[in-house]
Amino acid sequence: MSRLMGNFAYFFILAGVHCVQQIQWLPCQFTDEQVTKNEEGHFDTQLIHRQAMLQFGQKGDAPLNPHTITFLITGSKLDLRRYVEQVEAEQLECELRRYSTEGIHVHWPGQEAKEYNRWFTCTLKHNQGLFTVTGFLRHPSDHAPPGQQDFRRWPAISDTEKLTTAVAMVIKTQRPSVKARLGSQQKLHCQFSVDHRGANVTVEWHRQHHGERTKLFSHTSRTKLVQGSGVELKALAGGDASYTLPFTKVKSDGAYICSVLVNPLFGSVDINLHIEEPPRVSLNVGPTLVLQEGSEQKVICEAENYYPLDVDIVWYEQDPNTSGQRVGLPLPKVLPNILLSSHKHNQDMTYSVSAFFYLQASTRHSEREYICSVSHQSLRMPIKKRFILKVEEPFSWMFFLIVSFIILVLLAVLVVMLCYLNSGE
Repeated sequence: MSRLMGNFAYFFILAGVHCVQQIQWLPCQFTDEQVTKNEEGHFDTQLIHRQAMLQFGQKGDAPLNPHTITFLITGSKLDLRRYVEQVEAEQLECELRRYSTEGIHVHWPGQEAKEYNRWFTCTLKHNQGLFTVTGFLRHPSDHAPPGQQDFRRWPAISDTEKLTTAVAMVIKTQRPSVKARLGSQQKLHCQFSVDHRGANVTVEWHRQHHGERTKLFSHTSRTKLVQGSGVELKALAGGDASYTLPFTKVKSDGAYICSVLVNPLFGSVDINLHIEEPPRVSLNVGPTLVLQEGSEQKVICEAENYYPLDVDIVWYEQDPNTSGQRVGLPLPKVLPNILLSSHKHNQDMTYSVSAFFYLQASTRHSEREYICSVSHQSLRMPIKKRFILKVEEPFSWMFFLIVSFIILVLLAVLVVMLCYLNSGE
């Protein structure tokens, strides 16, 4: 029995290792930079897209593809693959870039005394927008950085070069894009990790909307200085920098930036919060509208309290002779000459609008179904409100007077005859 349990534990451990290390390499785009000075003395940056490979292994490993640039990520306390677990390699988009420290040289824990660092960023994105992960790759070098404007004199990288690196810092968000309704509580996810303890970490949150940037929160681990609110400090100590919005409003819409500074590294992730409030749709008539032939009725379809602004309202009519058919059912006919009211800007910053038409009652239109369809980006399917028109024949007052007159004459004759008969007795 003990041997069976031991074998089970062994295979369980193997399965776990395979799960974590299932991605051995990734094809990446290396966005290189070439800086030149133009005739006016200004510097122009040309982006050069080069093919590269992100390879996971140990120091000294040979490139899996010797004909391309290889970024070999060796073991450290941070394994970039742990941040993309349960995802197939085909679902990842990988981009590598150089990173400028602007001349700041900091002795990173774990590096040799006379060693310098060249820095790169590796950004992994899910192709369906489920997460974004950025890792800072440290490449040891014997050459000192070229100064504050190091981006002007990047060391050349050949097409077959292998760069041995280690992950120094990671920042991630699980939800780069968030849709929220008004009045909801939203937690904007942001987490980070550093490959050593005791780092002086500064975490900030900003909101950017229509060109205005507002600081929401700031915390520095060494000084314990806190500005703003929305981040749990206890969770922050463990690398969870998520920001909580307790009650969303229309003005909550915008881009939220979570940034982490560990000198000389500065990383950030953007979370786009989209406020979407679905419209409330109503008609000014009931499920059945009864009219007399020749009369006119203003029929209004109102969409209220939606956000953002764009909404589409279409009126349809359906012939009663085809409404019960299932095979070959013709599409409802779009009503022409629909009028729209001006948009109403409500106190809560939402919008309202109505679409209406004047219905001329005719017996040939009786039993027709009228449908108001409202589409908005917050809706998966349009909201539809409908009613059935019933048209009655007009009531004739002349016919009523003639019939009443005849009845009165007959009653008068009857009274006279009764009186005559009574007098004869």
